[in-house]
Amino acid sequence: MANSSPARRRGTLLVGSAAVLGLLTACGNGDVGAAPAKTVSGSAAPATETSSPAESTGSPDPAGTPSPVTQSGGTTKPSSAPDTATRTVKPDSAQSTRCHTSELRAAVGRNDPGAGQENFPVVLTNKSSRTCTLRGYPGAAFVNASGTQLGPDPQRTSGSPVTVTLRPGQSAWAGLTFSNPQISGAKTAKPASLVVTPPDERDPLKVSWTGGPVPVSGNSSSVRLTVFAPGSGA
Repeated sequence: MANSSPARRRGTLLVGSAAVLGLLTACGNGDVGAAPAKTVSGSAAPATETSSPAESTGSPDPAGTPSPVTQSGGTTKPSSAPDTATRTVKPDSAQSTRCHTSELRAAVGRNDPGAGQENFPVVLTNKSSRTCTLRGYPGAAFVNASGTQLGPDPQRTSGSPVTVTLRPGQSAWAGLTFSNPQISGAKTAKPASLVVTPPDERDPLKVSWTGGPVPVSGNSSSVRLTVFAPGSGA
């Protein structure tokens, strides 16, 4: 080894220095102060990647106010601007002209018996200052002095309802009929009142009943109602 040339010794020293430098560099990658490598997962863009701003499409800003959208011709109009055309919603004519309970007065007309039947007109009169309408069947029930219903609800006869227009003071009537209890043999009761509810209303009207006993159970005990017609049924 003493006979080695100076050139060979210099080459050996250079190789050894390079190896030592490589080891120091490798140890430096684990230092606490070194910046961590960036990781990209899924479709997320790297943190250093930038993109150009998206073109405005009228989407709301963080405050919730729609951003303006530029239209052709240079005018600007918010994307949520309401249509300038105004729709007018007309109220249903039947609802707007229907007679309400508070506008009516109820009465029971004179009995018109025939062929073993008792026939009473149930009359509603317009006591208001406006014109209103009735259409269909009344609701009805016999009650005693304490307000307890006597017998089942009356049945509706077949018929075609018509709209009856009532000017102030005019009346409409519906027929209330039942078989004469003395003929049918039905069990009877004597009502104190007849409760009448106008069509499509919830509040009833009460009328004193002077028509005598009515059938409440047993054979041929059904009470029937017809649709309203113009007039008082007299």
